[in-house]
Amino acid sequence: MLSLELLFIPLFASLLILFAKGKAARALALVFTLIQLLVTGYAYTIFKANGGAAFEFTQAWVKSPVINIHFGVDGISLLMVMLTNLLLPLIVLSGFNRETKRPHIFYALMLFMQFALNGVFLSMDAFVYYIFWELALIPIYFIAFNWGDENRGKVTIKFFIYTLVGSLLMLFGFVFLYLSSPQHSLDWNTLTQFKTCSCNQTWLFWLLFAAFAIKIPIFPFHTWQPDTYKSAPTQGTMLLSGIMLKMGTYSLIKWLLPIVPDGFKEWQAVVITLSVIGIVYASIIAIMQTDLKRLFAYSSIAHVGLIAAGVFSFTQQGLQGSLAQMFAHGINVVGLFFCADIILSRTGTLQISNLGGIRNQNRLFSSLFLIVVLGSVALPLTNGFIGEFLLLYGVFEYNTWLSVFAGLTIILGAVYMLRMFQNVMSGPDSEHISSFPPLHWNEKLVLILIGGLIILTGVFPAPILELTQPAIDNLLK
Repeated sequence: MLSLELLFIPLFASLLILFAKGKAARALALVFTLIQLLVTGYAYTIFKANGGAAFEFTQAWVKSPVINIHFGVDGISLLMVMLTNLLLPLIVLSGFNRETKRPHIFYALMLFMQFALNGVFLSMDAFVYYIFWELALIPIYFIAFNWGDENRGKVTIKFFIYTLVGSLLMLFGFVFLYLSSPQHSLDWNTLTQFKTCSCNQTWLFWLLFAAFAIKIPIFPFHTWQPDTYKSAPTQGTMLLSGIMLKMGTYSLIKWLLPIVPDGFKEWQAVVITLSVIGIVYASIIAIMQTDLKRLFAYSSIAHVGLIAAGVFSFTQQGLQGSLAQMFAHGINVVGLFFCADIILSRTGTLQISNLGGIRNQNRLFSSLFLIVVLGSVALPLTNGFIGEFLLLYGVFEYNTWLSVFAGLTIILGAVYMLRMFQNVMSGPDSEHISSFPPLHWNEKLVLILIGGLIILTGVFPAPILELTQPAIDNLLK
């Protein structure tokens, strides 16, 4: 029943918030996301990491075709549930000093998205998983379309079409798997035990991979991402970058590798090569950016490219590193976009050339921003280090030369992130910045919590690694 509680708390909250008004809506959103975080923490404390599923719930839903409601978690999916329910209170709290039009609808959509995201990570039936996959698209579409900037219409439609096409390809793949399965079932346990013939796995691989690659995104499926991250409201960008793209990387491990292993082996080299190309390409483009949000967007493409390369190395270190980095990236990228939002709200610009000297006026913000930047460039003893180290080790085990090019993400990342920090925070006061008011209480709290998580999980990564290790061992077997 714990799986149902993790699902229905945010669903109930989203319906309740619709009837709230003004500040009560965001207060209720914060309360319910904190309750959800407490339930998640309880689930973590009683979870036994033995590689199997826990907190399972199964209920027959449709007899023909056979569809069962089946929820449960292993170490991999529990880590993603933890990330989702850890970030949502921070994302809600980040907006406490801002006036939002129609806040009851805005925060109801956020909580509904939390419900859908948890559903993706808890589902153990492919059809139910697909339903939650599609449900997660609806609230973020309306958040970006109604609360985004002046370019939101065209950008949001492009994002919606991209992801919808990928979703339909995935649905076609699941329908074929259902028809070809002797049990006519889309249960995860059935699909991973039944192996369709290699001739079908080639095109099945691409039907599933395309959906996941668009969501991540992996080069060359990435073109929707920078504009969407730039156009969406900051809290929407946090949801997209911090959690929603993890649907794709998680699905590579949970749904793609064990269901079409022959297709994976056939196209393994191609996908790793595309991922490495994306790392180098996005890093070079990030160096050229003059807008903070677009720089962080391309930085995200480079980091998730390395995660995908680690997954497709299919080594213990690569898979372990991908999960550690998914968790770290979610925290870091939310911190980066929040810092960009703080700068925009006080200066009215995100153009790096128009900024400078912020450190002279607000040393606390400068110090907290530096911690987030150092986590993003994988400084030792920060959360980004252990994941990137394991990822590069895993890619090295697969192919030495690919690991050399993949390693450029650390060098180039340091170039564009540290140069950005220097130009924005150091030097003389910019003529565009007359003052930089102190941080609001909620901004201080969010940045301190994010900074604490970056250092804590960097110094003590064992809880994450021990949680996921048994499930990875089962996958490798």
